[in-house]
Amino acid sequence: MINVELLKKICETPGAPGYEQRIREFILAEVTPLVDKVEVDAMGNVVAIKKGQQDKKVMVAAHMDEIGFIVTHIDEDGFIRFHTLGGFDPKTLTSQRVIVHGRKDFIGVMGSKPIHLMKPEERNKQLPISEYYIDLGMPRDEVVKYVAVGDSITRERELIEMGNCVNSKSMDNRVSVFILLETLRALKDQTVPYDIYGVFTVQEEVGLRGAISSAHLIDPDFGFGLDVTIAFDVPGAQAHEYVTSLGKGAAIKILDGMTICDYRMVNYMKKTADAHDIPWQPEVLPAGGTDTAGVQRYGKKGAIAGAISIPLRNMHQTIEMANKADIRHCIDLLTHCLSELQQYDWSFENVDGNRSKPAADDSYDFL
Repeated sequence: MINVELLKKICETPGAPGYEQRIREFILAEVTPLVDKVEVDAMGNVVAIKKGQQDKKVMVAAHMDEIGFIVTHIDEDGFIRFHTLGGFDPKTLTSQRVIVHGRKDFIGVMGSKPIHLMKPEERNKQLPISEYYIDLGMPRDEVVKYVAVGDSITRERELIEMGNCVNSKSMDNRVSVFILLETLRALKDQTVPYDIYGVFTVQEEVGLRGAISSAHLIDPDFGFGLDVTIAFDVPGAQAHEYVTSLGKGAAIKILDGMTICDYRMVNYMKKTADAHDIPWQPEVLPAGGTDTAGVQRYGKKGAIAGAISIPLRNMHQTIEMANKADIRHCIDLLTHCLSELQQYDWSFENVDGNRSKPAADDSYDFL
């Protein structure tokens, strides 16, 4: 159904925001044989280009960074203090293993005040990030030989298969990196209507920074965000809170906290999914945002943009879980969407997207 071994390597390769060197090198090795040209811009975004038949640009953004930490202080006993890179729920950190990426990698353990020593009023409070430290099991003299302020830290968790799902740290957003790679693999020997810019972006978790700069450079006509979304289909959740559910197909984003997707793109993705019998579900996410916002707004003329989202349980926690069939459906939907873009009527006047056959020159303007 999917190449789990490749997904495992992608998820387990480190790359905190601003420190994406290792995952970037992995992506470059995988994507270069699949496309016509590969570039790395000044920020570190990987731009994989597949040439199309007509002079329009399609940008697909999947961020390669994962939430992580950065070393801010090493105390006299060798314990490391840190700051977050991306959003964390502090209650998920206690006693978790991490990897400190100094001059070489070290396994560390997140620690905090033991519950036995807490005052009664402290036990019911959530500890702030500032109360946590990392223990490398070494004295300060050994730690400072290899670790310095500014070194990055990522979580230590392997990917496993669990039932119909895959379970790992950093499924956000390494599953989208996997989907984009597999889509470009599927399109390798196909003719596509427009130039495809598959962009593996940096620093999404700290403000969509890579997507903003790459969209400004590419100036796409069409844009696809590719990221995870919340699946809250768990005990205690009300049906209206689910956002999405595992196993019910690719999620087609309608809106999130930063983007109202273009209604034409939403309709196009729904029609494409139905035409190819690809299961899908609508996504309305009340808060949060993805690279879709950067793709939509930061080109010189804006882009007709939408997003394919992968339902995910336990987002931004120690482990995250996605359904293997959902991942497959996202690959299939993105592949068909990219290869059939010219078959849709993208004019504002068209409400439902009906179009018999595109004109030979596809000459309508987007300004």
